[in-house]
Amino acid sequence: MSFTKAIEKRIHEWLEGSYDEDTKTEIKSLIETNPDEAADAFYTDLSFGTGGLRGIMGPGPNRMNKYTVGMATQGLANYILAQPNNEYSVAIAYDCRNNSPYFAQIAADVLSGNGIKVYLFDELRPTPELSFAVRHFGCSAGIVITASHNPKEYNGYKVYWNDGAQLIPPHDKNVIANVRSIDSPDKVKFEANTELIKIIGDKTDQLYLNALMQVRLSEEEIVKQKDIGIVYTPLHGTGVKLLPAALKKFGFTNIIHVPEQDETNGNFPTVKSPNPEEHAALEMALDKAKKTNAAILLATDPDADRIALGVRLKDGSYKLLNGNQTACILAHYSLQQRQDRNNLPKNGFMVKTIVTTDLFSDIASSYKVPCYEVLTGFKYIAEVIRKKEGKELYLGGGEESYGYLGADFIRDKDALMSACQIAEITAWAANRNMDLHEYLQDIYRQYGYYAESLISITKKGISGKEEIQNMMASFRENPPKEIAGKKLMEICDYELSERRFFDSRERKKIDLPESNVLQFILEDKSKITVRPSGTEPKIKFYFSVHFDKYLENTEKDAEIALRILETYFRIEK
Repeated sequence: MSFTKAIEKRIHEWLEGSYDEDTKTEIKSLIETNPDEAADAFYTDLSFGTGGLRGIMGPGPNRMNKYTVGMATQGLANYILAQPNNEYSVAIAYDCRNNSPYFAQIAADVLSGNGIKVYLFDELRPTPELSFAVRHFGCSAGIVITASHNPKEYNGYKVYWNDGAQLIPPHDKNVIANVRSIDSPDKVKFEANTELIKIIGDKTDQLYLNALMQVRLSEEEIVKQKDIGIVYTPLHGTGVKLLPAALKKFGFTNIIHVPEQDETNGNFPTVKSPNPEEHAALEMALDKAKKTNAAILLATDPDADRIALGVRLKDGSYKLLNGNQTACILAHYSLQQRQDRNNLPKNGFMVKTIVTTDLFSDIASSYKVPCYEVLTGFKYIAEVIRKKEGKELYLGGGEESYGYLGADFIRDKDALMSACQIAEITAWAANRNMDLHEYLQDIYRQYGYYAESLISITKKGISGKEEIQNMMASFRENPPKEIAGKKLMEICDYELSERRFFDSRERKKIDLPESNVLQFILEDKSKITVRPSGTEPKIKFYFSVHFDKYLENTEKDAEIALRILETYFRIEK
């Protein structure tokens, strides 16, 4: 294929610029063997968004490599050094992915080269421990090298601020501006000051594990079921480093591993995708659970901030719960136990994202606990925690994408903390001759039945971003009057910060930051949320249906209702 003049110019800049010979050789080979890939690697810059970088590894400005990581770190360093402070420091962690240790070292070198102290973990660690380390060491910021659950060819670079949470305004846009000002590797201080790099490890692990004990609500329930079977798989990721140790510290003794997936391997050899939301990724853990008759199975993504849950039913079969269901079990148990023990605080609160099930809010409301709603992304949950600190007490928060946080000494979702809490709830239920699915059914009988589903449509390459933008514009400018035969009652347009009511033509302000998200609410209270992913070339459709009563056929009826909604958006749009 022939390259555009802009692509040719960028390729020339890299081949003639201050880039190492290995990189230049790799570029030449890519042009010869895969020109389409070369065009994609050079047609634009890898976007440094509000969460940092995420992209395919390789040479070029639209790829994760030494230079894009170095330039991003230099921009971050410039912003940190502009803050009023006498001592600047950054904690750095990384996951199991290919090149993660290398990219972490590049970041450490650049930061130290700028006179910033670095706390660098000695080997891979879970993302939530990075959040803990930022707060424990009083750091100016934190960095995690991870691409979460993306395929093996990806890596990423997530930035945290001094509260241990991912960047939010004004720091996100200010860091982005500083990163964009670094337009050449010549502006990057790659030469490390090794005296400023402090290696951390086991001592920090023990502090973190000790802190996790804060979320244990009922030691006596655990003691009675300490040998309950818990299958765990890290899906080749960082969870194996500390999650089994956390469960044992909590009081559980029968942790059953999936040995093949304990191997930390950035190629993820036993799964097509290391995403715990996908049932295929859990096949080996399910098989192990069946062979050992385990009560539950747990799986974490490569950086161990998200967790999946499977439950053994009375007939010996297993059911995988989704993120909304797990969040509601965690919320209900936490509030119920506190109330039963007369220590439910009057100033407590919970938080959920706008695409997380409304059942979560209903549960909080029944205990007279306010539940604040935020945009998609755990950083917004962390923002509420920070704003309420010293005034209200955080009791828990979650998002449908398998992320939860039960205590505020971490400021990001924490799969290790969640694993310990889930195990405790399993023990509590077992002491009452229940499994977790039966516990969930009790919740449905109390609050009504909610069912949700998600469709992600991937639009890769140069044209993909534009196609997603056009889809959102079409939904916004020409909203449907009805969807799947149900009248449209409300539209929440988070980009315009406006809620529109079609019957009364009333408009209300949405008091949240602007975001390119649309939410359609139908006459039967079904809800469809449409949003482009902030980290991947995808547009996502979230579907939710609600039934007031939980009866024998309710789950089947809900599945039919969800399929009808999904079909409408697959066919009509």
